[in-house]
Amino acid sequence: MGDPLFIDGVGWPELWRMAVKVGLGFVFGLLATVFMVWFERKLIGKMQNRVGPKEAGPFGLLQSLADGIKFFFKEDLRPANADPLIFRLAPYIATVTALLSLSVVPIAGDFRDGGDGTIGFFGERTYGMVADPPAGILFLLAMSSIAVYGVMLAGWSSGSKYPLLGSVRASAQAISYEAALGMAVVAVVLVSGTLSTHGIVAEQAGGIRNWGFLSTGLLPFVIFLIAATAELNRPPFDLVEAEQELVGGFHTEYASIRFALFFLAEFMNVVTMSAIMVTLFFGGPLPPVDTDVLYWIPGPIWFLAKVMVFLFVFVWFRATLPRLRYDQLMNLGWKVMIPAALGWLLALSSIRLARLDENDWNLVVLIGGGIAIFGVSLALLLVAVRAGDRTYDAELEAEASRR
Repeated sequence: MGDPLFIDGVGWPELWRMAVKVGLGFVFGLLATVFMVWFERKLIGKMQNRVGPKEAGPFGLLQSLADGIKFFFKEDLRPANADPLIFRLAPYIATVTALLSLSVVPIAGDFRDGGDGTIGFFGERTYGMVADPPAGILFLLAMSSIAVYGVMLAGWSSGSKYPLLGSVRASAQAISYEAALGMAVVAVVLVSGTLSTHGIVAEQAGGIRNWGFLSTGLLPFVIFLIAATAELNRPPFDLVEAEQELVGGFHTEYASIRFALFFLAEFMNVVTMSAIMVTLFFGGPLPPVDTDVLYWIPGPIWFLAKVMVFLFVFVWFRATLPRLRYDQLMNLGWKVMIPAALGWLLALSSIRLARLDENDWNLVVLIGGGIAIFGVSLALLLVAVRAGDRTYDAELEAEASRR
């Protein structure tokens, strides 16, 4: 395993090719982020019967570039009570983790007829991704966890109560939904049998029937989509930036290029998470049908088309869904998402274990046991949700009566 570029060792030819791959990945991430900002503005404008940007360049395409230039020349402010080092470091943590996550996503490769998924690159064969660590999925989860530190440190180091409250909300929200997101990823790893993102795409070759959203039973994908929306602090889960309560959330005290870095990280994370969902559940750069006709369309085109669908979904969420209350956010994460993900993972594990057993009776027992565990978990979940709702309604009524 590993990138075939380094199969004969590491020398200067391999290093400069790797440097080119890193540069291309960096440029792709920046261009995708600029496009995402423009795409969201235009699409929400259409959904809300507005125009959106249209003056800066054709169709307003240069508006994001104009905003970036503006941020570079604005005055950089730092509150008197802020921690100088941490205040400056936090935006870079958020941006770098988003870029690193994108580096292990395969966007091209030839997987036809058991192909190894390599592409030609300056006379050598290599994978269509910046890097393919053996535990790429663990790397993605680690970057998702580290990104929270950028938000938390930004709020803490600002020396103001409103950013601190926003960062505390962010850390609690991330912890609540990262467990469910991780178990959805484990379901994909269980079915594919590998931690490599390249290997996961290779296991989905052969058409849509092998894609992760079907092989895992659809529910892990739904859980991942909801949990990813919460991890990204996107509506309806954007409580860390609730303008009515927190002014602007964790980045209230930031200005100029440091605010732009948070802005960049937020939109780059949307692109990155969409690319991860395509990799895990929708075959990455693979066409939906394993036929030579569809393989005439290059893999990156298939990959970008799938990513565009999820970018549209995230913008659609933002334009249509109202913001949740914080208690609703926590109830959904702890009482719905985690039990459902855990129950479904137990059922998948039972089915996979049963397939390895030659005894038909054990097969029936294991599958039935997995389904029973999932059913009991779901029943307990519904009881807990109803009890929590009744308790909260009673508290609201009691508070209203005291007033």
